[in-house]
Amino acid sequence: MPLKVSTSVSHRFFKYFCVLLLSLVAAMSVYADMNLECGPGFVTVVWTEHRAQVDTSLFRLGNCYPTSLSAREAVFNVDVNDCHFKRLVTGNQMTYTNDLVYISSPDSHIAPFTHPVVCVYERPKDWYPMIYDPVFNTYGDGELVFHIGLMNDDFSGPAESTSFPLGSFIPVMASVEQKTHQPLLLLLEECVASTTPELQPGSRMFPIITNKGCLMDSKVARSRFEPRQKSSEIHLSLQTFRFALGEEVFIHCQLVAWAPELLDHTMKACHYVKDYGWVLLDNPDYNNLCDCCESSCKSRRRRSTISGNHGIMQKAVLGPLTITDVTS
Repeated sequence: MPLKVSTSVSHRFFKYFCVLLLSLVAAMSVYADMNLECGPGFVTVVWTEHRAQVDTSLFRLGNCYPTSLSAREAVFNVDVNDCHFKRLVTGNQMTYTNDLVYISSPDSHIAPFTHPVVCVYERPKDWYPMIYDPVFNTYGDGELVFHIGLMNDDFSGPAESTSFPLGSFIPVMASVEQKTHQPLLLLLEECVASTTPELQPGSRMFPIITNKGCLMDSKVARSRFEPRQKSSEIHLSLQTFRFALGEEVFIHCQLVAWAPELLDHTMKACHYVKDYGWVLLDNPDYNNLCDCCESSCKSRRRRSTISGNHGIMQKAVLGPLTITDVTS
């Protein structure tokens, strides 16, 4: 259902927003009217044009054409998952945004213009971002199924709680089911924590793993990769952090399935050991592959052919989880 404006919005911002909105409505009403209905899973936009020179067939909502037309109206009745709507999930809100665009014609004196379309909903209580469990067909060698999850302290089963006291560890396990595929090594190429289940340009983020497999959080905390039990699994003990303390946290990772014999500077799992330095999880004899963690990691060999140039990659989201301050 549509979400009402929160009373916590500052009076100054609300006043500015209202003045801006009224100005836009007043300017638009001179030549057109727009009616917007934000329904459960659908959006209806009706643009009524007062200028005879405007061709209503030239309106677009994102990349969608009007669903019905008349000489003065362009109507769009579309699903929120179509037309290139952008979705932003923050707290209890789901915001869908798009642009209604008039593309004009080369010989028209009516200039192209855009008008924002915004629908705000309450986030359903049972809605969370999909923890990716996709199935891949890889060159006829079989299917790959990726998993990621919160575990108990010894990684023997799923976590019983998604709340973690500050200073404790968050056990994370990622895996790939190999089935009939050639043996693969699972790596975490990148992980960041965020307060939103979908990363957006303005999302607050806390870097965990960067630079192609470097566990940067191990330099400032006790986070570490645990010894492998099998090549298709990777265990991460992530020490809790103050970022977004007490808020919902989502961990966004890029998983990579890779040929075990083809580790290089961009396909690796490295963590920092105090008073020793960077250590390569899978073969300490090649710790030098981790040297680039302090600079920029670039490949120095030709890529494997198991999946083009980059291995087999899949994005995954873990959460929500909460980090609590036991001293408060």
